[in-house]
Amino acid sequence: MVHWARDSGSLGNTAAQVAAALVGLVFLVVGVLGFVPAVTTHHDQMTFAGHGSGALLLNVFAVSVLHNLVHLAFGVVGLLAAASPPAARLYLVTGGVIYLVIWLYGLIVDHGSAANFIPVNAADNWLHLGLGVGMVAIGLLTNPRAAKT
Repeated sequence: MVHWARDSGSLGNTAAQVAAALVGLVFLVVGVLGFVPAVTTHHDQMTFAGHGSGALLLNVFAVSVLHNLVHLAFGVVGLLAAASPPAARLYLVTGGVIYLVIWLYGLIVDHGSAANFIPVNAADNWLHLGLGVGMVAIGLLTNPRAAKT
């Protein structure tokens, strides 16, 4: 179990800490599942990076080894950031902005071109938009001093 560090003035886990931990955990699970053949269709077509990766997480989201590693890294960072309210909020806001940039990238890049190195598809674009908006909103709307009761 994660032990939460206490911030001066904080009486317990803040909403931002809980959110960062939950988001981080989800990213870890998704990163691992991206490598599981029973969950990722066309697993044998997975490449390290690039639009040529035919693997689909849950038969919907384009994934590659790089894409899965990014999810795992976001998960680890989220769990580490959950140790303090300021770090948790920074993780949520910064991570959300990064996902909004990835969403814009997915809108701009030709999904069939070599520039689609992550890779992303239309389903990924919608997911990245939701993640970005959600993470930024949670990070900005959580009071770093308000303890979870």
